[in-house]
Amino acid sequence: MSFTDQIAELEKAKAKIAQAEAKLASDRVSALAKLPSDYGYASLNDFIKALKAAAGKTGKGKKAKAAKKAAKAPKAAKAGKRTRAKITPELKQQVIAAVQAGDSGAKIAKAFGISLPSVQNIKKEAGLVKARSAAVPQAPASL
Repeated sequence: MSFTDQIAELEKAKAKIAQAEAKLASDRVSALAKLPSDYGYASLNDFIKALKAAAGKTGKGKKAKAAKKAAKAPKAAKAGKRTRAKITPELKQQVIAAVQAGDSGAKIAKAFGISLPSVQNIKKEAGLVKARSAAVPQAPASL
């Protein structure tokens, strides 16, 4: 087996690993997203409050009283309200792996629960996008 064949085989293996990592990350996100409904909660916030209550988080201040009150009377989730995604180094690596596996930006954004501009920013940071040529229009010489 020649050196170039070994390199090609290595690249194929890397691509396969990247696909497996992206699939695993996607499956993990899906499984985590289903947890609240699997346990009978209407929203993620209700589920988190129940987890905190089960963990025995207690306090003496206003926040503790508000948490107890909220845990007793869950509110309906606001439609359309989004939370800001936390872009971790691990998430960046998973997005890069998905990009290298050939997934589209929209598919990656949906799979990881982040926005398309976040995917583009991660790609740009990793050097996976072509630089645009900055063509500056020239002013007429006779002014």
